[in-house]
Amino acid sequence: MNRSIIAHDPAEMEEIGVELAASLRDGLLVSLVGPLGSGKTTLTKGIAKGLLITDLVVSPSYLLARQYKGRLELHHIDAYRISSFAELAEVGLDDDLPPETGVSVVEWPDRIDGLVERSDILVSIEYLDRGARRVEISRP
Repeated sequence: MNRSIIAHDPAEMEEIGVELAASLRDGLLVSLVGPLGSGKTTLTKGIAKGLLITDLVVSPSYLLARQYKGRLELHHIDAYRISSFAELAEVGLDDDLPPETGVSVVEWPDRIDGLVERSDILVSIEYLDRGARRVEISRP
């Protein structure tokens, strides 16, 4: 699965997440790479919607991780403040990468050496003109 999509607004970014969710299954690790404000959490909201999760999905920045129940359990992890697998283990998040059940979606996986390479699906987001984003979905 290698795909490039242009999202012109947050609604389109969320829809990309809904479409991606249709292909997800237990045990997958999805990494979201992109600059601050690029739409990683918005994409995760779409994944949650596609997994039939009705809870409000918010950035886990200060909690590091949030879990939601739906068709599959969603482990939403923000690695921005984590710099190594050892730190992940210290806070008990290493078991979710990849998870035994559910799907882990990690924002800022590139902050931890080797995490992107462990990913089953890599989503790279880059800014374009007029607020649009290019979303590249691949399998590393």
